[in-house]
This record gives sequence, C-alpha cells and structure tokens, in this order.
Amino acid sequence: MAEWQNRPLDVVYPVVFIDAIHVKIRDGAVANRPIYVALAVTAEGRRDILGLWAGDGGEGAKHWMDILTEIKNRGVNDVLMLVCDGLKGLPDAVETVWPRTIVQTCVVHLLRNSFRYAARQDWDTIARVLKPVYTAPTEEAALERFAEFADTWGKKYPAIVRLWENAWEEFTPFLRFDTEIRRIVCTTNAIESVNARIRRAVKARGHFPNETAALKCVYMAIMSLDPTGKRQARWTMRWKTALNAFDITFGGRLSAARQ
Repeated sequence: MAEWQNRPLDVVYPVVFIDAIHVKIRDGAVANRPIYVALAVTAEGRRDILGLWAGDGGEGAKHWMDILTEIKNRGVNDVLMLVCDGLKGLPDAVETVWPRTIVQTCVVHLLRNSFRYAARQDWDTIARVLKPVYTAPTEEAALERFAEFADTWGKKYPAIVRLWENAWEEFTPFLRFDTEIRRIVCTTNAIESVNARIRRAVKARGHFPNETAALKCVYMAIMSLDPTGKRQARWTMRWKTALNAFDITFGGRLSAARQ
C-alpha cells in the first residue's frame, strides 16, 4: 500500500474527482471517520485512483495543502479541473498548488443538500425549478433563473437560497463549457460509483481498530475493483469525446503533456 501511495503519477490530468467514504474507526470510542479518495482521468481516458487519505471531519486548507502538495511532488504539474463536494479549504489549497486549475462543486450534491432544507412534498417542485439554473446557457442566464427561484421560494426556504449563494463561485465554472464537458464535471458520480463498491467491501467489517487498518481495507477493495479490465475499457470509450473537448477548451494542455 505504501509503495502504491507513493508511486509516480502523470504530469497532467484533465479531471480529478475528490470524495469521501465514511468508515467506523475505534479511537477510544467508535466513530465515523472520512477517508478521502482522489480519482483522476488520464490524458488517455483511463481511470486512475491517485491515493487515500484519512481525515477526522475537521479538515481545512492546511490539510488539503498537504494532500495536494504530496500529489504534485509525485509528478503532477497540472490539473485542468478538480471536482468535489464543497470541501472546506480545498479551493484555496488548489489555487496555491495549481493556480490554473478550475474547481467545480458537484451540482448533484448541491441539489441533494438543498432537499435537506425542504419538506419532502416540495422536493420534486424544487428540483424542477432549479433545473433551469444549472442548465442555463450562460452564467448571466443562470443568475436570472436563480433570482426567479429566490423570489418564489426564498421566504419558505431561505436556507436553500443561502446554500446556493455561498456555493455560487464554485458552482458556476462548468457553465462556461460545452455539453461534453458539462456532462462530466457537473457531478462526482464517476468517483461515487467507485466509492459505492468500496463501501460494500468495508461494510461487513463493522469497525476498524485504527486508521491504518481502515486504509488497508479500502486499499484492498480498490485493488479488486476491475480485475478483467472491462470496466476500464468502457470508461475510456465514454471519455474519448470529452477529452477532445477538454484539449480544445484548455488550449492544448493535454496534447502538450503527451508530447
């Protein structure tokens, strides 16, 4: 595991997804602890899990700076976009380590978080009226649709309005891009499908005696994800069109890295 965690990485990745799974670790008492997984898409369209890092739930900019610096020291000089679920302190750390990287908040997570502040009977309506915001052709159009949402629902659900206002800066980057890129970076589903399989592998363990044991179990689950390579081939096929769009949009930074 240590050898894998410290292996050299590619010079550039078009997209890196960061998400967490929660496992039970006994540290005095048994408690849920996050283990962060960084999954990248290579310039050839392959899936590559860059590493695992345990947290305590109170991670800030320094924590993320340490992780991103570690990744950079393993050879990653450029990341075009980084997609995450509004992790506190991560955008500031990204700006320091890779100044040209665009941080994108997962829109699906933003919608799910919105439902937490709404009554169940309003979920379908809220999803329907928020859709024109994240499918708008431009940021200006998205602002207009969001203003309409705030006028209609702001009094009943002011927390939803505040949620979107606070996330707006990290929500809007994907609105600048074509459909091929939007489809990829509006959600962390790419890594969530991996995490779902990891969760199944660790669920039967109950809880772990310490952080190292938990990391080892997650590592073993990752190593068994795709023994035949069939999923990897399907992944690469799905990414072919998107990678061409990334290379054009980002001024050939992927092509330059390949050369």
